[in-house]
Amino acid sequence: MPEMYNHKKHKVRWPGRAYLLYLLAIPLVPALLIAMGLGDLSKLLIYGGAFASFVLGARFMRKGLVAEAEFRKRKIAKASRTPLKTLGSIFTGAGTFILQWLAIGHSLPFAAVMATLAFVACVLFYGRDPVGSKFSNLGGHGYTTEEIIATLKEAEGKIFGIESARRDIRNPELVQRLRRIVERAKQILGVIEDDPGDIRRARKFLNVYLDGAKRVTEGYAHMHGSGNAGELEDNFRNVLQTIEGVFEEQHQKLLEHDKLDLDVQIEVLSTQLKKEGVV
Repeated sequence: MPEMYNHKKHKVRWPGRAYLLYLLAIPLVPALLIAMGLGDLSKLLIYGGAFASFVLGARFMRKGLVAEAEFRKRKIAKASRTPLKTLGSIFTGAGTFILQWLAIGHSLPFAAVMATLAFVACVLFYGRDPVGSKFSNLGGHGYTTEEIIATLKEAEGKIFGIESARRDIRNPELVQRLRRIVERAKQILGVIEDDPGDIRRARKFLNVYLDGAKRVTEGYAHMHGSGNAGELEDNFRNVLQTIEGVFEEQHQKLLEHDKLDLDVQIEVLSTQLKKEGVV
């Protein structure tokens, strides 16, 4: 059975190693303040250039580490076209060069050597940027890797929207239904990651039903404190029951590689949304 999709598994933690590059810029802060106090424009530009280079190096490296972690963890991924970690190493080397040559006053060759060493040290410590694409069984469904990745990310955004709106709902029963819907949606994404051959049917399902779940949840979370709360709650419950049942059925059909008449179910959902007036 395909691995259950886990949104937390794809949530990349702050890459703490990038903090080390920020440390290079900290000693320059007093120098900048002194230069400003003395009104020394040349020193201010020199120290400011070195400071900015180190900060940019740290920022690019941080983004590169996040992109790399995302690439490593996903089964279907495409490496960033921008060499973020390489740019981080280049800016770190540039900051070292400015500091050694213009700030400290070492010779140009010595500063160039130190800058090169700083660049090489960053590459060795942080590694290179990932390249190319990785995927499981893409099959002959007619979708590119980029389209599959975009579909998954769009679905993740809708799941996040449901989870965010759920925090504003106080009814335990409705909250529990939403949790089940979110969990089933994550399982469906897990099936797609393992077997993108189902992307054609699943994409239509995610675009319509997941978007519908997100819209009704956000609408209810926004309106449930207003008048006619009881009627609105009943309508919302009815819609969630429909969505939860369809999510369960879609997940099973994907596991069984069976076909599902989405057009009929989509029409059912559209009709019910209009009838219940949740949004």
